Amino acid sequence: MRYVAQLTCTVCGASYPPDRPMNLCEGDGRPVQVVLDLDRLRAEQGPDRFWDPDRRDLWRFGGLLPLDVNDPDDRRHVVSLGEGATPSLPYGHPLADRIGCRLEVKDEGKPHAGFGANPTLSFKDRGMAMTASMARALGLNRLAVPTQGNAGDALARYAIAAGIEAAVVMSPDTDRPVLGNVAALAALHPDRVTLELVPGTIVDCAARVRDHYVPQGFFSVATFQEPGWRTEGKKTLGLEMAEPRGDRLADRRWQVPDVIVYPTGGGTGVVGMAKGFDELEALGLIGPERPRFVCVQSSATTPLVRAFDRGDEDITPEPPGQTIATGLNVAKNVGHLNVLRIIRETGGCAIAVDDDRIREVIRQEWRDRRFAWSPEGAATLAVLEELADRRIVGRGDRVVLVNTASPEKYLPTIRDCFDGGL
Repeated sequence: MRYVAQLTCTVCGASYPPDRPMNLCEGDGRPVQVVLDLDRLRAEQGPDRFWDPDRRDLWRFGGLLPLDVNDPDDRRHVVSLGEGATPSLPYGHPLADRIGCRLEVKDEGKPHAGFGANPTLSFKDRGMAMTASMARALGLNRLAVPTQGNAGDALARYAIAAGIEAAVVMSPDTDRPVLGNVAALAALHPDRVTLELVPGTIVDCAARVRDHYVPQGFFSVATFQEPGWRTEGKKTLGLEMAEPRGDRLADRRWQVPDVIVYPTGGGTGVVGMAKGFDELEALGLIGPERPRFVCVQSSATTPLVRAFDRGDEDITPEPPGQTIATGLNVAKNVGHLNVLRIIRETGGCAIAVDDDRIREVIRQEWRDRRFAWSPEGAATLAVLEELADRRIVGRGDRVVLVNTASPEKYLPTIRDCFDGGL
């Protein structure tokens, strides 16, 4: 952990040793994050010599991550299966033409030639690659996660690769491809993966992790519960959106998008990307400009939307609903306070969309453009017109929609949207 200076509470600012395995801040029970020694990084590697554009995984960002793959001591802990380094694809769409914006899709669920690829076809691989690697660095060998599905799939895969043990706690209502994959890994690797099904949602699964697995010596890596590791993995989404490419590559010019539309359950990606942009500014690679963050939720479960509309500082939990966008079905999270702050600071918003509209977008985009959206990803395109009406998206804006996973992970729930199959 060459450039890690300390851990710091994201709310009260309390500091902790950088190599301390901990969950929430002891003072206020809020998430902690990794603080990098950016002055040292810049002194040793210049503004952006940490960056290796030829490397096709998220570890391309070297010393801007808690483990620097270019450092021999750090590299021996890194567990990589090719995750990250996914493309932001130009996405031609009539609505974007009418608005006059430049639309891109950050496609996390499908391999593309010349890029990296998430092994479980989900952006959750970014956070779990970092989590498994940091666990190895700190000597942790038992991890537990409550999950809506994709995070558990990712942790199981990376735990096996890292040689550590994982307990995955998910609902029996989890999408069948995800549940089946984790069940298969648990059957094939019973010494590495334990799968437990708990009725309800991720909130009920989190209680099971806390009450059963943590007392047995498992370290909880629930959303925002670990010391910023999943956030560090997810921040690479934003770093990739900003890194030099195209006409900016020759002069190594970094540039953030104008708007990022992000399907939001817990929100680690929002917090991670915002942190990454702050670090780029501290290194002198960008200025104070920030993307407007838009958090899209299912109308079935809207803690962020309600809090944003009311002007509340934090969410007020209510019972979750049911949605085909299972990754959005997060009724409460200890890190939502930070997500709300980022939305407001950047001039973004929180917005909801219902399942009928999500299905309509998946079906229409497959028919018209043969692009396969996950339910969560489709939710970002579904709100684009309303964002234009609210003047959050406008002419000339570079707008990045995040398609978080492959729709194959949600079959058979959305099979009818693909004219018989992908």
